[in-house]
Amino acid sequence: MIHNEWLEKDTIRTVTCKHTEAAKFLVSNVLTAGKEYEVKNETDEFIFVVDNTGKIGGFYKTYFE
Repeated sequence: MIHNEWLEKDTIRTVTCKHTEAAKFLVSNVLTAGKEYEVKNETDEFIFVVDNTGKIGGFYKTYFE
């Protein structure tokens, strides 16, 4: 279960959240537009970052620059 170690893993890069307007999901509780986040893992469709709660969250890449 590799996802259990992502918080301690080195940061790959940082990304900036460009918006929190989501058609289907509520992301404004855990992301702030304009704030930089540490990327811990990445797939073709998702970026896994340390969000405002201090935990790892997986979000669509469309929310980030």
